[in-house]
Amino acid sequence: MSLRVFSSVLLTEKPTTGKGKDKAGIQCVECCCKSLYIGGKDSVVHQLNLPAMGAAATPNVREVNRRQMGRGGAVVQLRAIPVLNHLLVLWDGSVTALNMFSLEPVAPLKKLQNVSCMEVSASASPTQPVFVELLTASMKRRCVSLHRVYVNKWECLKQLPLLQEPMALAVREPCVCVATADRYMLHDYESGNTLDLFHHNLSKPNLIVKQAGEREFLLNGPGSLGMFVMSDGISQRPPVPWPEGVLDAAVCFPYTLALQSQAVHVYSMLDQKLKQVIPILKAGALTSTTEGVFVIAERDIYCLRPSALGDQIEALVAEEQMDQALVLLEGVKDLLPQDTCKDLRKNISCMLGLMHFNQERFREAKELLIESHLDPREVIRLYPEVSSVCGDFDTQLPSISNSRDLQALSREDQASYQRFLHFLGEFLRAVRGTAQAVACRSDVDSALLKVYLQSGETERLIQLVCALNDCHLDLCASELKQHKRFFALGLLYQSHGQHFNAIQTWVRIDEGQYDDSSATNVYDHILSTLRQLNNRDTFWKFADWALQRDQEAGVQIFIQDTEGSIPPFHSDEVICFLQKYPVSLLTYLEYLVGELKSKEERHHTLLALAYVAQILQRGTEEAVQSAGNSVRRKLQQLLWQSTHCDAGALHDKMSCTNLHTEKAILLGKAGEHKKALQILVHNEKDRQAAVDYCWRTSAGRERDFRQRLFLSLLQIYLDSTPAVGAAADLLNNHAAAFDAMVVLQVLPGSWSAQLVMRFLREALRDAFHQRRMKEMERALASAEQHRLRYTRTKTSNTMIKLESSTMCHVCQRLLTQPEFVFTPTGELAHLHCTTGGKSAQTL
Repeated sequence: MSLRVFSSVLLTEKPTTGKGKDKAGIQCVECCCKSLYIGGKDSVVHQLNLPAMGAAATPNVREVNRRQMGRGGAVVQLRAIPVLNHLLVLWDGSVTALNMFSLEPVAPLKKLQNVSCMEVSASASPTQPVFVELLTASMKRRCVSLHRVYVNKWECLKQLPLLQEPMALAVREPCVCVATADRYMLHDYESGNTLDLFHHNLSKPNLIVKQAGEREFLLNGPGSLGMFVMSDGISQRPPVPWPEGVLDAAVCFPYTLALQSQAVHVYSMLDQKLKQVIPILKAGALTSTTEGVFVIAERDIYCLRPSALGDQIEALVAEEQMDQALVLLEGVKDLLPQDTCKDLRKNISCMLGLMHFNQERFREAKELLIESHLDPREVIRLYPEVSSVCGDFDTQLPSISNSRDLQALSREDQASYQRFLHFLGEFLRAVRGTAQAVACRSDVDSALLKVYLQSGETERLIQLVCALNDCHLDLCASELKQHKRFFALGLLYQSHGQHFNAIQTWVRIDEGQYDDSSATNVYDHILSTLRQLNNRDTFWKFADWALQRDQEAGVQIFIQDTEGSIPPFHSDEVICFLQKYPVSLLTYLEYLVGELKSKEERHHTLLALAYVAQILQRGTEEAVQSAGNSVRRKLQQLLWQSTHCDAGALHDKMSCTNLHTEKAILLGKAGEHKKALQILVHNEKDRQAAVDYCWRTSAGRERDFRQRLFLSLLQIYLDSTPAVGAAADLLNNHAAAFDAMVVLQVLPGSWSAQLVMRFLREALRDAFHQRRMKEMERALASAEQHRLRYTRTKTSNTMIKLESSTMCHVCQRLLTQPEFVFTPTGELAHLHCTTGGKSAQTL
């Protein structure tokens, strides 16, 4: 209860009115238009001026007028109606209207009799004549009456009869809340509906019915609870647990004031907690005004002036009552300027977040520190081993009690310190890249790097230095060297554009000069970096090292991704460089021809020569026996498929070798098919290779060419006396590839029919097949001709109905000419709108 919500100021003592000390007490007050009206127990109404009250000085209140209502009796209530310049006085069971300035009776307004209490509502109509609604309660008549008060008259509109005497009432148009001897009730005087709220067992001095908010009432409920009730009978706020024996209450949002004879208790309407106790002796009533809350004692009047809401919130923050400050701010945010509310919320969230941080409630701390847009350096500075990244940054936050000494914690309790370090990492990752950290990106990234090093989070460290970052290069490089994270050091250099330093660091790791247990596949990473490197000078400095390390893998630095953004090297430059690395050269040439689809003759020829050189390295005899060798298969495939090789140069290179199949392929590309077949038959001695050559060479070409090619192979066999069996096998196994008439002419007369019986049978079958296929083609052509004739005839004989409104199907205009086009689907069109065609008939 250290919060000072209200300050108490003594306004005035009850002026002396003559004889009798007991008769000079104060009964009620009313404040309006800088005037303070006091109703005394001696039936006198006093009018006092009420100047603006300063922050500290006691205001100078001076009496300007008074009115003696009668010889005795207390003035029970005063209600000012500024719109009519009336002051309503409840005295001696009747209501009298006085002029607010002169306190003279308003002659046309006669007294309202039999009134025990009254309340004024707002004006019911914005048009003339101006009037105010007045609710009066009569204990004698057991009813509540609704009046309209005008400047010079009042009239009773309706009455609400009650079963018991009304003892107190309050009104929020169009609803009146009434307290009787044992219950509270609500009545809507527009609709006429009445609603019983709850019963009570309070005596009359303890009955409280006050206006609380928009269409809301404050009642003294059972069990010493201040109940808030809406005009529909529903309570939207929790009750206030005030003390027993409350004499009066008032609402000064967001606080409820409960009066006892010796003190005023101040409760928050937001969290229902007691905030302040103000001792005032012999107090009897409370009156809420725009100036504050007036406390009426026996002979004194005090004004409880509320502190500014912003000052209250800041006071709670200074006392580290952050939860209460947030509750208060949330409740009164609509009453504060937007900028002030925003600044207060940031300040509260920040301080509360730091308190949660010290209590190791890290999830709540993170959310609040981000919500408050706290400068990340304010959190970084809390860690002595990390704060060096912030340089000379000066904190703007006040100190917080019970703050943790993280430097001592790191020495005494490493497990707890790691939890704090983990929080720092999470917080910095959350704010990194946001507007909250835009002014200190380098500090945030550098702090993250140090956190990962201290907590051993290698994977996150690699992710940080791999991507674009704003780390302080010199500071972070020193930290990485100290912790022997040389692979990450290279990544840091790379992310800052220092590619030479990066690759040099990785080379030293690969060569064993640096020991980094976290480094894996360093050589592959070097190759990947070189492939993507834009700096050609740095590239060529490390290209030799990469190829000397591994020719097969190292050549990948020259093989670019076809979809990548790095421009490829000039092929001649690379080929020249790779002359001393034959394995790499061969792989690169395969890349040019196979993947890049190079059409340069030089590339194809060099690749073929590289294959030849690799084959010949194994020796002549091994080369002859290496038909199944993968390199030789690649060479043969290249020679078959490539149309860009220099056949002459390759043939000269292989002329003194035993690569007979390859020489045959080259001769075939030069059109010397007979020589090629002779090499395959006599030199390579591979009959199947000769047959395969014929089929592969004649693929996709006319039948006559294939027949001539197979005939040449047959003649080669026939010219070789020992090859008679091979010739017979060729004929019998591939009869479809020969022209039977020509074969019969070239066969020796000494051959028997039995030797070529299968050939003859296949040749005869093929001849029959060819003849029948031609007959089938003729029949199909005849059928198509008949179909077209039928379509034309049917179209010509169709009756067409042509009307004057018939439209052209193409241009949608009328058909006015005697000639038009009619399609089989029934559309009509002008001659100039269509090209006709076989499916249309011109009429």
